[in-house]
Amino acid sequence: MKKGKAAVILIAIVAALAGLIYYASIILSSTGAGENMNIPLGLDLSGGVSITYQVMDDDPSAEDMSDTIYKLQKRVESYSTESSVYQVGDDRITVEIPGVTDANSILEELGNPGSLEFQKADGTVYMTGDQVADAKAVTTQDDYGNKKFVVQLTLTDEGAKTFAEVTSENVGNYLPIVYDGETISYPRVQNAITGGNAEITGMSSYAEAEELATQIRIGSLSLELKELESNVVGAQLGSQALATSLKAAVIGLAIVIIFMIVMYAVPGIASAIGLAVYTTLVVAIIYLFEITLTLPGIAGIILGIGMAVDANVIIFARIREEIAAGKSVRTAMQTGFQKALSAILDGNITTFIAALVLMMLGSGTVKGFAYTLMISILVSMFSALAVTRWVLYSFYALGIRDEKFYGRAKERKSINFIGKKAVFFTVSAAVIAAGFITMAVNKANGKGALNFGLDFMGGTSTTVDFGKDYTIEEIEKDIVPYVADVVGDNDIVASKVEGTTQITIKTRTLNLDERESLNSMFVDQFGIKEDTIQSQSISSTISGEMRSDAIIAVLISSICMLIYIWFRFKDIRFATSAIAALLHDVLVVLTVYAVLRISVGNTFIACMLTIIGYSINDTIVIFDRIRENMSKVKIQNKDDLKEVANKSLTQTLSRSINTSITTFVMVFLLYLLGVSSIRDFALPMIAGLVCGAYSSICIATQLWYVMKVHLGKHKVQN
Repeated sequence: MKKGKAAVILIAIVAALAGLIYYASIILSSTGAGENMNIPLGLDLSGGVSITYQVMDDDPSAEDMSDTIYKLQKRVESYSTESSVYQVGDDRITVEIPGVTDANSILEELGNPGSLEFQKADGTVYMTGDQVADAKAVTTQDDYGNKKFVVQLTLTDEGAKTFAEVTSENVGNYLPIVYDGETISYPRVQNAITGGNAEITGMSSYAEAEELATQIRIGSLSLELKELESNVVGAQLGSQALATSLKAAVIGLAIVIIFMIVMYAVPGIASAIGLAVYTTLVVAIIYLFEITLTLPGIAGIILGIGMAVDANVIIFARIREEIAAGKSVRTAMQTGFQKALSAILDGNITTFIAALVLMMLGSGTVKGFAYTLMISILVSMFSALAVTRWVLYSFYALGIRDEKFYGRAKERKSINFIGKKAVFFTVSAAVIAAGFITMAVNKANGKGALNFGLDFMGGTSTTVDFGKDYTIEEIEKDIVPYVADVVGDNDIVASKVEGTTQITIKTRTLNLDERESLNSMFVDQFGIKEDTIQSQSISSTISGEMRSDAIIAVLISSICMLIYIWFRFKDIRFATSAIAALLHDVLVVLTVYAVLRISVGNTFIACMLTIIGYSINDTIVIFDRIRENMSKVKIQNKDDLKEVANKSLTQTLSRSINTSITTFVMVFLLYLLGVSSIRDFALPMIAGLVCGAYSSICIATQLWYVMKVHLGKHKVQN
């Protein structure tokens, strides 16, 4: 590369970065301030609209309530993946949609979920809305290549059977679809539909198709609902939560950049520019795609920063190794990027597969986390493989060519990690056993194996009119401590109804005596009239179906990761040991939750998913080096295999440590500077990051070695 071209590239990158910094600064300064250019925030960070529906059916069953809540959850995800839907009392359902303040427009768009009927031409009802699993508008092409707008229906098993019978008997006839007594569509049966999927055609525009699909979706609820009340609710964590999170992110990123420059000199400066591009670009994309940002979303961004740093560390370590092997700096850079590519791609693709499955199959928090993680992965790869690469090449072309600016890898004697496998396995088994024992003791003492919070268990909602307009910070300081004295200092969520002096405080489920004690506290401490205090039971915001979605998504993503690793490494033992290491990390973090009695709430799922993504990426990098080293030597016995494993672990050790340090710094600052709810989220994340690094170095490779020696067709002999 010539100097002139290098200067142009460097100037272009710096100019683009300056523009991104300016753009991101406007977005961040507007976020939380209610201005036009701002990232939508979740209920925990900014508040939103709360709508309560009254169930019109008499004595609704628990199954129908659960089904309706789940379908409403899927429906409101079109506004935000971070929306919450939960049961209030016996016959009410509350929907909370973050990032919006106009309750009337939401109600107008969402509509009042009513009855949906599929009728024959004579008015006989043959199917109702609860037999429709989904309805969505799509744009397709006809046989002549012209656009056509249709509504695709997906039916339940029961609905598919009924629909097949009726359509078989009514080919050529019209079968009206009636919503709340009004015919909204009058489709004609072209042929018998037996597969459980159908298309309604004849719409003149996509908007018309979307309107019909929306009516079918909101009419497919198991119960008929009527709007009871709607409010704009304030943030649950307050403006301080967002401010401290941003402060922690800025300080953490600055520390990471300084660390990279100190450790890697000129390549460290290139990585600093790449990380700055990554951070500002992620902010811009989240804003442009209107992705709602909550604590789980912040976790996805943190994981992305860790992976962006990791890619740079892998590249720089390779460059140093090539320089130590006697190659010129120019050749070392080219070879370093080339050799690092497979590890970077495999680690990121494996994590991306998991995120993609979670996005497709998950719901609520899981889906929101997946969106953020996918964006972070793609941008981190771009920043490392494109931005850092061209900056580094430009520095070299401009005359920074001495190898002292790039470093030289030191030859290290292999550490006997494999020889200590019994110790590592024993330590891990003891920690996991301690977790199970703690959970058993907690359960025996009536506390519950884990400290499940409101999101999982539901609780009691108490609404009090204090006659004073408190801020969230004042509520946390002046009111919540008194509540904690009565119900215990655990998982108390406070929010206020904007424009009023009412404050809603959600706690664990309280019995009658505890409710009376809480009411007495409000009377004694704040002079509240007892007859104005309203208490009612609420269900979990994470429904059983959402938990099932999360578990199924994690299982399928694990299987997909296993298949990908198996395909890439041509050895099922690499894949099974990687997945086993993930299971190890999950169990260790569960132990932390059990021993420290950390509340298992909405962020629990995101925390676990972050740890899985981090750990699998770390493990893949080590396995990639093992694969490379095995191709260079002939493995004749298990001593040769042991040497390859130890050498690979030693060669990647500095990379594992440096990546863990940089990611740890980001999360630790979030814990150090954050409010109490954020600390409850950051603490298990810290444990997971430490455990993920430990399992990659001390568990995954050792498991692979044991299986390689003892299991499979191509076992290694003594």
